[in-house]
Amino acid sequence: MDRNPSPPSSEAEEEEEGDAVGSTVYSKHWLFSILTRLIEVISPEKTEPSANPEEIQTELDEEMENDICKVWDMSMDEDVALFLQEFNAPDIFMGVFAKSKCPRLTEICVGILGNMACFQDICMSISKDENLGQVLLQRLCDSDSPTLLETSRLLLTCLSQPEVANVWVERIRDSPSVYDCVCFIMSSSTNVELLVKVGEVVDKLFDLDEELMLNWIKSGMCQSVGPSVDDSPEELPDFKIVPCILEAAKQVRSDNPEGLDVYMHILQLLTTVDEGIQAIVQAPDGGKETWSLLYDLVCHELCQPDDPPIIVQEQKTVLASILSVLSAMFASQTEQEYIKMRKNMPLIGSLIRILQYMEGCGKRSVDNSKESEQEETGKGDLNEEDFHLKILKDICCELLSNMFQELTKENTLEGLNQGHLNEQTCSCAFQNLLPLYFASVESFLEVLREADQTLAENLEKRFPSLKVHT
Repeated sequence: MDRNPSPPSSEAEEEEEGDAVGSTVYSKHWLFSILTRLIEVISPEKTEPSANPEEIQTELDEEMENDICKVWDMSMDEDVALFLQEFNAPDIFMGVFAKSKCPRLTEICVGILGNMACFQDICMSISKDENLGQVLLQRLCDSDSPTLLETSRLLLTCLSQPEVANVWVERIRDSPSVYDCVCFIMSSSTNVELLVKVGEVVDKLFDLDEELMLNWIKSGMCQSVGPSVDDSPEELPDFKIVPCILEAAKQVRSDNPEGLDVYMHILQLLTTVDEGIQAIVQAPDGGKETWSLLYDLVCHELCQPDDPPIIVQEQKTVLASILSVLSAMFASQTEQEYIKMRKNMPLIGSLIRILQYMEGCGKRSVDNSKESEQEETGKGDLNEEDFHLKILKDICCELLSNMFQELTKENTLEGLNQGHLNEQTCSCAFQNLLPLYFASVESFLEVLREADQTLAENLEKRFPSLKVHT
């Protein structure tokens, strides 16, 4: 890594088959000349002996920047990417990472590698180069946001290639500094584009490898080892994964709905293991910050009363993730003050509104007999949108049924007074909960009789199966 990369072979200048790169109109000779100039930029011979090291190569001259940016754009073409690979561009870029003090040059070189990695054979070659892999992971500890963005994009591209994903998962698992640097970005950056891309990397990692997710959860419970590279942020604190995810989610929530979706899915993935749920609910605040953020999103931001019912289609995945986390927290932390039902009647109202919107947006409510058939045959005849709506409905109903079982007469009276509970909303809830959650509905109906006997009797008339069992 410390050696100067060798100049590209002079064979690049041979014109036996013409000067064009593959089927493109790009010139081999021109690309060759840019690679050669790139080597010269980082060559020791270019450095004046009397120069201050801190002032060396901190900026590109305009002509060089323009030319290398053209290569960046051109590298999206597979023929160009293969040409760069053939003439050892990755090795040249590794020399840039080792020697250059110019953040812009580093950013561009990582960006070119990111474009090259979009092609499977090149991605495999890049991924199997252990030295290059380690150097790229070290870029996550860079202080330059554009470089961090391009590094994250490159990693996500590699992790999305099934043939090499495990190579990167193992490499990251064996590099403790990645955890610290990723947490540092999530907890401190205000660059929304960077936060979204880093979130996508974390989401992909957790989805690919439960062991890595468990390691990162546990890393927050013991002293951080800290980054092991010279240009990493100094004196990083001991990060805990959940607060870092929450901080990033707060940053992206208003500017980037897709980014919010990503971070909510990361939280949902955490709840798929006991250690993840405990990391959420055993935080110093007992999980209050997590609950408050998710509660606020559901009750005051997503799927609101003045939204058209079709909004549930657009928000179905983020709602499913949020409600899944709330459901896991509710099931494990019922003794926490913030989960007490007297504080959460608006959440019940929001859950019922989601169910109403699912009916109102024109999607059929699948009856339980059809659901049973589809459970045996997978997705059955459901298209992808209907399938995700069904998942949202199932999660929504599970949380609503659990909350119904905790209601008291006082909670119910409060819900009636606030408008969250009435004949229309209760009918919608019963329609979706029965017969699977019969016990929860029956429990709620008993409490409702004490709070509003007339409403309870009207509901019994609309749902005769309830009356038979009372």
